[in-house]
Amino acid sequence: MTKVAWNAKELTVGQLAERSGVAVSALHFYEAKGLITSRRTAGNQRRYGRDSLRRVAFIRLAQRIGIPLKTIKDALAELPGERTPTRDDWARLSAAWRTELDDRILQLQRLRDDLTDCIGCGCLSLDRCPVANPYDRLGDEGPGARRIDTQLCPPQLAQVCCSVEPAAAAGS
Repeated sequence: MTKVAWNAKELTVGQLAERSGVAVSALHFYEAKGLITSRRTAGNQRRYGRDSLRRVAFIRLAQRIGIPLKTIKDALAELPGERTPTRDDWARLSAAWRTELDDRILQLQRLRDDLTDCIGCGCLSLDRCPVANPYDRLGDEGPGARRIDTQLCPPQLAQVCCSVEPAAAAGS
């Protein structure tokens, strides 16, 4: 690994890639999407501020937990450009995602728990689901896995809108 001086204020794209563990092409992509910025030298070479290391780490972590790039970009836009973000800056950003992450966790739990039951009627309204979806009732509500998607069936309504009693299904 190339040793970068601890007091170097800027990194080349190769140094940033090596230090962050991200491919140069990914850094170029992040820059094209406005997630990170660089300046150009007189020789048209990219130079990144050292704070780019933290930003790239943040981007990679956010991607791993499923945060869309647009949301990541919006979050990074709230960070100060004139200084390295602090722990408080990062805490504020991650707190804003807590509800979304809780929702994703709930969706994954529903998927896991209903995986053997037509994937929670994720059979996309298959008309032959006599237990969980008699007469394709969930198809009347629209496309998609109606019982799993917490946007379509919020947790507080899950018992009402997203469940079918086996007795009711048998009588239908």
